[in-house]
Amino acid sequence: MEHLLDETYRAEREHFWFKGFRQFIAPLLDRALAGRPDARLLDCGCGTGTNLSLLRSRSDAFGFDLTPGGLRYARTHGGLRVARASITDVPFKASTFDVVTSFDVLQCLTEEQETRAMAGMARVLKPGGAMVLNLAALEILRGSHAVLAEEVRRYDKPMVRRALSRAGLVPERITYTNFSLFPLMLATRWWQRVRGADRPDVIVEDIRVPSPPVNALFTGILSLEARALRLTDFPAGSSLLVFARKPA
Repeated sequence: MEHLLDETYRAEREHFWFKGFRQFIAPLLDRALAGRPDARLLDCGCGTGTNLSLLRSRSDAFGFDLTPGGLRYARTHGGLRVARASITDVPFKASTFDVVTSFDVLQCLTEEQETRAMAGMARVLKPGGAMVLNLAALEILRGSHAVLAEEVRRYDKPMVRRALSRAGLVPERITYTNFSLFPLMLATRWWQRVRGADRPDVIVEDIRVPSPPVNALFTGILSLEARALRLTDFPAGSSLLVFARKPA
């Protein structure tokens, strides 16, 4: 993963998938922060820190990650309040944050590690605080990105509900996203498995930013989906977006 940081950082800033993702999570962040003008937020597994700009535009945001290379990027690009730590051992006191987020991290953990991570994130949440998660979804979409990210599993809704229940959290919304591109992703991931999902050239292709016209087209499609997502949930997609609360 370290040697692909340049490609990853560029993708997180420019790739249609990440642009869509930020539009998907923005309304949930606003919901989580409603009525909390001085809210403190913790991003668990902040990676290169790209999403911290969005989070800091809305709250007093902190982040941590286990990857030294990712943290170097985060600190270089203004993420001074980041630390090196593991999501399985969240290094903050209980009831410290109003909102806790974690984006595309939990799928890289074993079930035991996931349980510890969820318990730790729930512990640092204040009573009544909110958790916003994004998770890789549906095993049928396993492909080269799963190899790149070292995914252990891909989630479905029942798996998410069980994980939240073990942590004592109450789900308020669980929906699939990237539904509009689901057929294309299904075909692409199948072809990656046929070619060999662990081939280095296939892995790099998966995070490379498409040509400007294609990137703009897919960004526009996901922007329309983000608007629809404010009104309805979707039955399938490449990710699961989760909003849950810690009981008051």
